[in-house]
Amino acid sequence: MPALLFTFAHAYYLPRIRCWALLVVVLLLLVAPGFSQPAVFQFAKARKHRVELPFDLQRNLIIVSAQLNGKGPYNFMLDTGVGTSLITDPHLQQQLQLAEGQRFRVAGVGEETALEAFMTEGVRVELAGVVAPKLDMLVFSDDVLDLSSYVGVPIHGILGRDLFQSFIVEVQPSEGRLVLFDPVKYKHPRGRRWSSLPLEMEGDKAYITTNVTLHDSLTLPLKLILDTGAGHALSLETGSDKRLTLPPKVLRTQLGRGLSGYINGYMGRVTSMQLGKYHLDNLLTSFPDDADVRQRTETFRNGNIGLELLKRFSLVIDYPHNRLLLKPNSLYHDPFEHDMCGLDLVATGPDFRSFIVVKIQPASPAAEAKLQPGDQLVAINMLPANTYTLTQLSRLLHSADGRSILLVVRRSDGELHTAMVKLRRQI
Repeated sequence: MPALLFTFAHAYYLPRIRCWALLVVVLLLLVAPGFSQPAVFQFAKARKHRVELPFDLQRNLIIVSAQLNGKGPYNFMLDTGVGTSLITDPHLQQQLQLAEGQRFRVAGVGEETALEAFMTEGVRVELAGVVAPKLDMLVFSDDVLDLSSYVGVPIHGILGRDLFQSFIVEVQPSEGRLVLFDPVKYKHPRGRRWSSLPLEMEGDKAYITTNVTLHDSLTLPLKLILDTGAGHALSLETGSDKRLTLPPKVLRTQLGRGLSGYINGYMGRVTSMQLGKYHLDNLLTSFPDDADVRQRTETFRNGNIGLELLKRFSLVIDYPHNRLLLKPNSLYHDPFEHDMCGLDLVATGPDFRSFIVVKIQPASPAAEAKLQPGDQLVAINMLPANTYTLTQLSRLLHSADGRSILLVVRRSDGELHTAMVKLRRQI
């Protein structure tokens, strides 16, 4: 029997150290009969109604530690945009002796050959205080996403709908903490700073409809996916509404790479966005080309909201009651900034502390400093490069318009090159 074909139609961005965001077209499966499953997570201890667990906020992504079939720990992204939980590291098949079930060919946008994957049934997944005794997961045959290099820590997979349908999930980004509540026993927080928005549940995902002011004279109600697996603030699809046009000032760029090819588009800013009682201004926004996002099997939407915006709030993601609760945290007033350097870096090595330049954006500060693809960072501001994490480097290169950074790199021929890079806000 030939492998079935599934299309990954959910597009989300992982921030990269360059003057654009990485768009990964992945992670919402076209659900076939018998393929989806009810949420299966439960509290590990009887009579428990609430547990707290830590997470790492890396590159605007929530990373949790999990045991699979009693082994690990393994790192998983927590993503509201994912319908079926995934194992993206194919090495886990042998480590965990995963049985191969039905096989699939998984396609994203682009022209490359579809990726092969298989369903494995009954994986025991344990987080701190909660467990899914038998979770069906899709296993990729190849780590085509290479999430570890882009996040800067080992990433083995992605957990999605299964966890959010099991609990009410409170996310505290400024503290790096998740709190999971029993939906039956939960009492929502009270206080004047909390704001509530309705969630529209369609298929495997949650949507909000809210007003976005594109420019001074045009405000539109837009339907947006709630997407904790997106590292950007806001992404809008111009093809979803003829009134939804590009802002006057944009940066044309390659937004990133998906399962089956590169995604192109623009970076720009919208005037403002309303979230409940809160009003966010001068929002950095991605506008992927319509041709790159046109093919999808999911519900109509105008775009999605990612963690660069959501991390500015304490969040209560309440699927059982179809609502999202928000309260500003210490990150609320941080500006929305794009990368100001023009370096596209990946992390390599056993500890992901070796950083290689894979691309230079034309006419960027990095290009003007004569940096080249293949350069390896040796030192940043007189400190060894391996004292930084990829997240810390990302923050540095987003930090301040006009800031000067001294870089020492090793060329592919072994020669050292020194470059003074002056950061510049490009959008």
